[in-house]
Amino acid sequence: MMMHLLRRLAECRKAATAVEYGLILALIVLTMFGALQLTAGATIDLWNNVSTKVQNAR
Repeated sequence: MMMHLLRRLAECRKAATAVEYGLILALIVLTMFGALQLTAGATIDLWNNVSTKVQNAR
């Protein structure tokens, strides 16, 4: 039963297309996480700099 289902999925073009779209989506998500991490690091540095300057101005 399971082998029959796997064989049908392997022969089905829709399944291959779905896998390809899934891989593309995973790549996009990983790229977004990387960009968000870089942006978060820059934002944290910016606010730490603002905080330091405000404390030194007192």
